[in-house]
Amino acid sequence: MFEQGTVDVELNIPNKEIPILPLRDIVVFPGITVPITVGRPTSVKLVDDVSIGDKLCGLVLQKKKTEEDPQYENLYKFGTLARIVKMFKLPTNTVYLLAQGLERIEIEKFVQKEPYIKAQIKTIKEEQKPNTPEIEARMRNLLHQFQKAVSLSPKIPEEESYITAINIKEPGRLADFIVANLPLTTQEQQDILETFDPIERLNKVSVFLNKELEVLKLQSKIQEETKSKLGKAQREYFLRQQLESIRKELGEEDEHAIEIKELKKQIEESGMTPDAMKEAKRELDRLDKLPPQAAEYHVIRTYLDWLVSVPWKKSTKDNLDIEQAAKVLNEDHYDLDKVKDRILEFLAVRKLKKDTKGPILCFIGPPGVGKTSLGQSIARALGRKFIRMSLGGIRDEAEIRGHRRTYIGALPGNIIQGIRRAGTNNPVFMLDEVDKIGIDFRGDPASALLEVLDPEQNHSFSDHYLDVSFDLSKVMFITTANILDTIPPALLDRMEVLELPGYPQEEKLMIAQKFLLPRQIKENGLRAEDLEITDSAISKIIREYTREAGVRNVEREIANILRKIAKETAKGKKGPFKVNDKNIASYLGPVKFFSEMAERTSEPGVATGLAWTPQGGEILFIEANKMSGKKGLTLTGQLGQTMQESAKAALSYVRSKAKRLKIDENFFEKNDIHIHVPQGAVPKDGPSAGVAMATSLVSLLTGKLVKYDVAMTGEITLKGKVLPVGGIKEKVLAASRAQIKEIILPEKNEKDLEELPNHIRKQLKFTFVKNLDEVLAHALNRTRKPENRKQK
Repeated sequence: MFEQGTVDVELNIPNKEIPILPLRDIVVFPGITVPITVGRPTSVKLVDDVSIGDKLCGLVLQKKKTEEDPQYENLYKFGTLARIVKMFKLPTNTVYLLAQGLERIEIEKFVQKEPYIKAQIKTIKEEQKPNTPEIEARMRNLLHQFQKAVSLSPKIPEEESYITAINIKEPGRLADFIVANLPLTTQEQQDILETFDPIERLNKVSVFLNKELEVLKLQSKIQEETKSKLGKAQREYFLRQQLESIRKELGEEDEHAIEIKELKKQIEESGMTPDAMKEAKRELDRLDKLPPQAAEYHVIRTYLDWLVSVPWKKSTKDNLDIEQAAKVLNEDHYDLDKVKDRILEFLAVRKLKKDTKGPILCFIGPPGVGKTSLGQSIARALGRKFIRMSLGGIRDEAEIRGHRRTYIGALPGNIIQGIRRAGTNNPVFMLDEVDKIGIDFRGDPASALLEVLDPEQNHSFSDHYLDVSFDLSKVMFITTANILDTIPPALLDRMEVLELPGYPQEEKLMIAQKFLLPRQIKENGLRAEDLEITDSAISKIIREYTREAGVRNVEREIANILRKIAKETAKGKKGPFKVNDKNIASYLGPVKFFSEMAERTSEPGVATGLAWTPQGGEILFIEANKMSGKKGLTLTGQLGQTMQESAKAALSYVRSKAKRLKIDENFFEKNDIHIHVPQGAVPKDGPSAGVAMATSLVSLLTGKLVKYDVAMTGEITLKGKVLPVGGIKEKVLAASRAQIKEIILPEKNEKDLEELPNHIRKQLKFTFVKNLDEVLAHALNRTRKPENRKQK
C-alpha cells in the first residue's frame, strides 16, 4: 500500500532546475509516499547528489520500459516533484529509497544529460474548488466503491486504506490516493497524473474503479469454484487409496506398483557402488509414496533412469595384442611414431598390470595434422568405444559437471552423458580444443576438468546431477589443442603432452597417396580405374597450391580435382582421366604459392628468418634499409615488444663491431635505419629473429648478399652470443617446404634435431653457431652483383 502524506513545506527550487529520475513501471502522485528501488549507475549518482542537497528531484515515467539509458524523447512531459525521505544502500549496488510526492510538474526544457538528466520545470498547482453537493456525492460514491474493492482485494490492507481515504477532504487528493492503490497500467496512471481538473480526475478514477470491482468479483467467484474442485480432488485421492488397498487384498497390482518393482530390479542389477545404491533406494522409496500425478514424481523417475543406465560395471575387453594394435595404427596414420609408441607402451603395461589407470594424453599441433582422427584410431586399436566432446567456446561449468536436480530440465554433464552413450566405463574419451575453453559468470569449465583429468582424483568424480561418485579412472582421456599457452597451468600439469608437428613434403605425398586420394575417390562416387593422378601432380599440389603444416588443404584440392572429374563422368565421358603436373592448372587454376627466396634475397639488407606459429613453422624475410638522416631507428611490421628489443640489440652489436666488420664507424651519425618484417597485418613477437635482424643489418652496411638458400634462427645478446630458441622442429619443416638448403641454428639447439625424421636431416645442411661472427661467416659469402634487368 502507498502512504498518504501531507505537503506543508515551502518549496524552494533554485532556477526551477531539478534532476530528473526516470522510472520504469511506477507513477508517483502528489501527496503519496512510495518505495523505489534504483539500480542504474546514473540514477544511483543522482540519488547520492540529491541526498546531500535539498533532496528534491523530478520523478518522470519513461515511455519504453526496457530502455536502459532513456533519452529525452523517451520521457513523458509531465511528472511529479518529490522529496527523498529515506535512503538505504543495499549490498547489490542498488539503492532503496522512500520518495514523497509534492506537486505535479511540467518539463519545459532539458538542460543537462550527463552524468544524469536535469530539466527546467514548472509546478502545476492544484485547483481548489468549493465542495458543492455534486462534488460531495461523487466523493462519497468513489469512497463506497473503494470500500468494496478493499474488502475483495487481498493486496490492500482493509482498515488502514479505507480510514486514510475517508480522511481526505480534497477531491483531487482523494482521486490520487485511490488510483495509486489500484493495479492499473503505467499508461493509465500517467493519464490520471496528466488530468489537472479534480472533478474530471474523480470521474476517470470512478470508471477505473468500476472495472477493478468487476474483476475482483469474478476472481472471488473463481476462487470459490476452485475450492470446490479441490475438495473433490481430495475425495478422489482418498478413494484411490482405498482402491489400492482393495487391490492388494485381492492380489492385484496396478501399473505404479509394477513400475516400482521393475525399477528396483534394475537398481539391484546395475552394479552401482554402495553409496549410489543407497541413494537410488532412498529415491525409490520416495517415488513409491508419491502419486504419479505429482510433479516431483517425474523428476525422481528421470533421475533413477539415469542412475540405472550409467555403465557402472560394463567394460569392453582391451585388445592386448601389441602387434595387431600396431598394425591398426599404421593402417590409419602415416608416421607419428612417437604417439604410436606411447599407445603400444600403454598396452604393454596394461598386459602386465591389469588395474593400471588410463593415461591422460594431450595432442598438441597445428590444424590438419590428424589429432582428432588419431583418437579414433587409438580406440579402434584398443577395441574400445570412442566418444568425442568439443570444448571450443564452452563457458558453462555445468557442461562438464551437469546441473543440480533443483533446476527444471536438469541433466548430467557431457562426461556422464558421453559414457552413457558409449555403454561402457572404459571408452576412449576425446576432449577436443582444450585450449579454447572460455570463462564467464557461469563458472570456469577448465577448473571443472581438473578433477576429470587427474588420475589420482577421477576415481570418485561427482556429477552435480547424479550427486554420487563415479569411477573415471578406467577411461582413456585424450585432449587436443593447437597451442599450450592458453591452457591453464594446473590443467596442463595433469596431462602428458605429445607434440604432432607438421609434415614435410615427402610425408604429405605418402599420406595423400595412401589415405587422402582413396578416401576422396570413394566419397566422390568414382573408381580407382577412372583416373590416374601422378606423384608429380600431387607434389605440385603440396608445393604450389597449399602452404600448411597439416594436410587438410591438400585433401580439399584433391577433392576439387575429383569433383571436376565426377562432373565429366556424369556427362558420359569415359576415363581414365589423367592428371599430371602439366595439366593440373586446368583443374585448380593458376599457382597460388611460389618460391620467392632468390628474388627477395637478391640485394643486400635481406635475410631469411624462421618463426613458429600455432599453425606450424613459417619463414620470415627481415629487410633493412638506410637513408640520409641522423640516428633514427624505425621498426615496422607489427613487431611485439620482445622483437623490437631484438632489433635494437642487433643494431647496438653492429655499431660496436663496425670496425671489425669493415663498416664506417660513423654510419649511424649520417643515416637513419629502417627494419621491416613483411606481412605487416600479422602481429609478430619473440626473440628468435635476432640473428636474422643482425645479419640483414651487416648485409646492408657491407653490401654483401645473404645466401638465398640459407635461413637462420636464434636469440642474440649485446656481446654477439647466439642463444637457443624453441619450435626448432616446426621451423625446420617450414624451411624444408620453402626449399631452403642450409639452416643456421644455435649450438645448444643441436639436441632438438633428434625429433626430426632421418630424411629431413639428410636433406638439409645444419650449421651450429655460438656467436654472430660464425653466423656472418656462413651467411655472407657473396658480394652484390650488378643487376641486369630487362626493360618493359
